Amino acid sequence: MNRATEAIGRELRAVGATARNAVRGPGRERDLLVQSLKASGAALLAWAVARLWLNDPMALMAPWAALVLVQATVYGSLLRAAQQCAAICVGTLLASGAQAVTGDELAAMAVCLPPLMLLSHWSRFGDQGAYAATTAVFTLATGAVGPEAAGHRVGQAVLGAVVGVAVNALVLPPVHLRDVRDNLAGLAREAGAALRQVARELPEAEWDDATASRWAHLPDRLERRLEGLRSARSWSDESLRLAAHRLRRLRRIPVEAPRAEEDERWARVTGQVVALTRALSVAADAGRSPVPPDTAALDLYARMLDVLGRACEAESRRLAAGPSGASRSDLLEREPDDEGEGDGECGEDGGGGSGESSEERLAALHTGLRRSLRDHAAQDPSQAAVLGALLLHAENIWADTSLGARRE
Repeated sequence: MNRATEAIGRELRAVGATARNAVRGPGRERDLLVQSLKASGAALLAWAVARLWLNDPMALMAPWAALVLVQATVYGSLLRAAQQCAAICVGTLLASGAQAVTGDELAAMAVCLPPLMLLSHWSRFGDQGAYAATTAVFTLATGAVGPEAAGHRVGQAVLGAVVGVAVNALVLPPVHLRDVRDNLAGLAREAGAALRQVARELPEAEWDDATASRWAHLPDRLERRLEGLRSARSWSDESLRLAAHRLRRLRRIPVEAPRAEEDERWARVTGQVVALTRALSVAADAGRSPVPPDTAALDLYARMLDVLGRACEAESRRLAAGPSGASRSDLLEREPDDEGEGDGECGEDGGGGSGESSEERLAALHTGLRRSLRDHAAQDPSQAAVLGALLLHAENIWADTSLGARRE
């Protein structure tokens, strides 16, 4: 009982948070609210046209079609309208033909439903294929199978489709550029968080199976965020098809949307973080042959990852701020040294003087690690192999962050 109460409480709090976010300002919650209201309005308008203007006593298909065709994008609405109308036509015609041949409703269903269910999986129908079979059932159940009734039903579906597409295209056409920006900023933030977590754990790691398992699963959230970004980019591109001109006239497209090149850049960073954590988990696995580098090299490497993680988090803030936000350089230079890695004297390999910039710290740490790599190669090739792989992944991340751009 307590678990059920807690679950209900969590759901109610989540609903409340969603409602507050929808009222507070632009975001995914408000977009969903707008689309829901538009779908409801389209259904009411289609019903009013069919029932009050055309005087149809069975105004069912029009509001039904209008309701489901207010899709997440204008292009999606138009595509699904064509698919749904085709499915409804096929369902109506097959049901009417089966009834005419068999003369019995049950026999007609037995004849037409199997092929219609197969057709519902045809890729050309998309996710609208099920309407062919449901329309056939509705047609046979009502007994209206004559040519006039079939034409009337198809006409109602076309009316609903026209109303649904028109409402979606003309009333606040949906655009998903914000989703791309949010997911891109989230991906950079997750990459920075993963790097800084490794940096915190690395100097004092136990190098046992538990540590190996933890590092192996560290990039899971990062990979899910990357999938979310790819999905958001797909929705964004589709939302601009057939609607970009109108959206620009309404000034609903940001002046500078995130470019697709940014997706590729952060996908590369994600791949390097995943490879880095896997290399660490292999080195920590007692059953594997690679041996972790010595403590001094790991300390330098942890400090390098921390600087790279801060750079990723700074870029996340830039991406979240949008075109009006601060530049990459401004964000990085304002980044506080909240863990004091810049305090104290700078050792020969440490790269941590208080007056140094992020690029200077990285360059000093990189020099120290390369020197350590040469020492490891002379003493233990297995340790050198692990350190070389880790250093390569860090260099690749460095190249794809703003620090790498400024390095060039």
